Amino acid sequence: MKRFGLSALVLLFAAASFFAAQVDEDELKSVGQTIEFENYTGPHARVDTLEAIKGIGSSLGKEIGRDSEKAANAGNQAKYYVIHAIDPDAKEKLDADILILGASAEVDHIRNLRHIIASYLSAAYSYSEADAETIATFVTVYNAVYRKNLDAFKAKYKDIVLNNLSAEKCGLSTKWSEWPGASQIVIPVSDSSGGLSAVDTSVISDKEVVNSMKEEDGKNIDDRKQMVDIKEREAEKASEKAQEAQKQATEKQKAADAEKKNVEQKKQETKEAQKKADEAQKKADENPQDKKAQEEAKEAQKAVEEAKEEEAAAEEKAQESQQEADEAKKEAEQEQAVADKKTAEAQEERKEIAKDQAVVAAQEKAQESAPSVYGLKLSDEKSLNSQIVKVNAANGSVLKQSPVKVIKGRTMSQASDGFVAVAGENSGKGAVKLVLIDKDSLEIIKESEEILSDNSVLLEDGGSYLVVVKEKDGCFVGKYGPDLKLQVKSPVSVNPSSPIVKTSAGYMVTDARGNPQILNMGDLTILSAQGAAKSNER
Repeated sequence: MKRFGLSALVLLFAAASFFAAQVDEDELKSVGQTIEFENYTGPHARVDTLEAIKGIGSSLGKEIGRDSEKAANAGNQAKYYVIHAIDPDAKEKLDADILILGASAEVDHIRNLRHIIASYLSAAYSYSEADAETIATFVTVYNAVYRKNLDAFKAKYKDIVLNNLSAEKCGLSTKWSEWPGASQIVIPVSDSSGGLSAVDTSVISDKEVVNSMKEEDGKNIDDRKQMVDIKEREAEKASEKAQEAQKQATEKQKAADAEKKNVEQKKQETKEAQKKADEAQKKADENPQDKKAQEEAKEAQKAVEEAKEEEAAAEEKAQESQQEADEAKKEAEQEQAVADKKTAEAQEERKEIAKDQAVVAAQEKAQESAPSVYGLKLSDEKSLNSQIVKVNAANGSVLKQSPVKVIKGRTMSQASDGFVAVAGENSGKGAVKLVLIDKDSLEIIKESEEILSDNSVLLEDGGSYLVVVKEKDGCFVGKYGPDLKLQVKSPVSVNPSSPIVKTSAGYMVTDARGNPQILNMGDLTILSAQGAAKSNER
């Protein structure tokens, strides 16, 4: 196997497969630009299960879901915390759930953050897992697009939401290292009672969000298709509600019309009662000594008062009935407006998706026959970390780049099924390990059990890999096989940054005291020490 070292700026290997178009690296993220999340993609000292990751979100969701129509808080402010900012009395703008990543939050990959959000949505609002994952994807991009843009949030959200946001923390950074203690992920809530339309999908998939997703590798076609599917189902549900509301509005209008007729009847009865009362009063006035006439006049006037009361009651009932009919009509109009809006958005996006599919297909076809090579690109000048890139050998354009941006020593070695490198960070849950990176996905598919020194070099020798292993009592040279299993470890401790150089006598290293030592190529014992002992004997 050939070793690739520091001597070349770009280290290349021939390859036959093809990949999607280039995505610009470390681009400034803002509205209208690509949102590319920078994740920690190296090995981990501790790996949380998917179940545990999802459990973070579902535990928060269950607590909020107990009474989702009331404002509430849930979780641990130091880690993961939700503010359920709901104000039923304010009608004009949106409610929201605000997921806060506390200073001790350990999530370091956008995929896992989306799992947390999705499991929260499922538990709080009864979303299906597939729909929740789609919405979570858009929520993260939406919050990255509007990161630190408090004015954008002010335009859409109620005061109860804005009172819990700050200009420095609102939204989500594209860099995982900036998430803990500085993230306020806003999830727009349009129906806190739950169901398919609990989250306002129009807001999280606005033009700026979709445009940023279209700039990514593959133009995010699958996620966009899934969002269109959700909107089409939202439109269908809203249309059904509109039809039912219209049916009720029609029935209520009939009832209101009947009440209006009753009012007219009561008015006529009042007129007739008044006419009789007037006649009785005239008769009583003409016969002041006629007690019967006087009594009849009083009774007639009493009948007028009763008729007026019945008329007023009928009018009040008619008004209430008409108000109910008007409210039903308004509800029908609102639901139809939602249906029309979701349908229009879905249709427009389907057209855009069709165009983008054609573009992606053309790009992939053009790349099928293009010669490609692999190499290393510096991903962080300060730490001197690198990442693997696949390049079009004909024109130098980047076809694909690895999400693993923490390759150490600017060195990698080609293996039969990928590339071997030292990668990672010994911080938080991260760890530096020997890893195997898949040639196609350019992601880690295998890693050593042992943690390596931060500054470990990598020496490939005949299918074995030599690195500096980090243990509690010091650092040691370790030899690994192609399966990344430790075969042998040196008995002598070495400097954490020790070079490992193959010589005709053995592997030369620098021990913990700073002295050069030569190790046996087989068992990594010290040859130079044995030689010194023999010299003393003579």
